[in-house]
Amino acid sequence: MKIGDHVVYAQDGTKGIILEIHDNLYHIIWEDHFSSWEYAERLTVLEAYP
Repeated sequence: MKIGDHVVYAQDGTKGIILEIHDNLYHIIWEDHFSSWEYAERLTVLEAYP
């Protein structure tokens, strides 16, 4: 995963974009404009964002 990738949060399907990466933590801005730091294991990269 890299900055700018579109991702989905595994637990609820929320979509977001990676803003920063520090080790195994990813700073995500979510579709509702909330942001959070998440572990890679909880994220899946979207190949094509609608």
